[in-house]
Amino acid sequence: MLYRRPGSRFWWLRFTTPDGKEIRRSTGTEDQKDAEEYEARLKLDLWRVARLGERPRHTWQEAVVRWVEEMAHKASHEDDLAHLRWMDAHLGVLYLDQIDRERLRGLVMARKRENARLTGKPVTNATVNRMLSVVHAILRRAAMAWDWLGQAPTIPLLPETARRIRWLTREEADRLLLELPEHLAEMTRFSLATGLRERNVTGLEWSQVDLARRVAWVHPDQAKARKAIGISLNRDAVLVLRRQQGRHPTRCFTFQGQPVAKAGGNAWRKALARAGITDFRWHDLRHTWTSWHIQAGTPLQRLMEMGGWSSLDMVLRYAHLAPHHLEQDAARIETPLRTLSGTSDKEKATEVA
Repeated sequence: MLYRRPGSRFWWLRFTTPDGKEIRRSTGTEDQKDAEEYEARLKLDLWRVARLGERPRHTWQEAVVRWVEEMAHKASHEDDLAHLRWMDAHLGVLYLDQIDRERLRGLVMARKRENARLTGKPVTNATVNRMLSVVHAILRRAAMAWDWLGQAPTIPLLPETARRIRWLTREEADRLLLELPEHLAEMTRFSLATGLRERNVTGLEWSQVDLARRVAWVHPDQAKARKAIGISLNRDAVLVLRRQQGRHPTRCFTFQGQPVAKAGGNAWRKALARAGITDFRWHDLRHTWTSWHIQAGTPLQRLMEMGGWSSLDMVLRYAHLAPHHLEQDAARIETPLRTLSGTSDKEKATEVA
């Protein structure tokens, strides 16, 4: 039977299979006719499994539920859930073996149309690729780990343009700090001093800080790479934390006595506008921290450890900001001074210097 479930806009179905198993699930559609067709198709498939011994077919919704349970530890779990919620209206009623490259091409087109309608801007290829990566991960797991699918389809990703790294100069950072409310200014100073991600700053607890030794740490379950991060607190970071002492028993950063849940909100964006800073997100404070270190000569290997990156490739994105370490190599093909004409060797050396 089909029925409406309180709080859901979709039709739901409930029936008993030939082997006595009760099925109760959403049809994933608001149209009653489509829901009836889905119910009839599901009943036929289950009958063939029970009576003819065919391999059971599994739906996208079944796969999503299992995958979400097994992947709850992922650092990107919330982002994955956001993609899955959006895809539910497009893939929710399908069996896994119905999700082929043509279906996914339609999914990409729908994502682009909706983004243009809601925001007036095209969705980036990077965003689409993150969505497709979630689909591929689920289908691949269904095929290789659960034996729910014969073979996962190959899913070509869209080309991505390498984005420039956005960071602030010292002057821009000072300008921004003057425009921010006190609690956000302090969190910004701390981010610029440590390079920590937003959630590691907002969630920092006093139990993770040792001011006497000037160190702090991020637990593995709080880190993006799921590895503990040790933080050496410089003078700027220590001064910020000392100013926060006594404001809250457990959390380091608060606003009006309550822990800060999100830093890069409306107040942040308004301060950026007043400071005349554009195209800048809270996460770009981490890019700024890294860029300042690179330009100050911090070795890349040490910077990788300080930032909690899992590979040196992540740090090499910033290496172009400090090419002075290549000075000797660049000099290898300089024109010898003796070949320059019109001046003496002494004058040539003085001119070059």
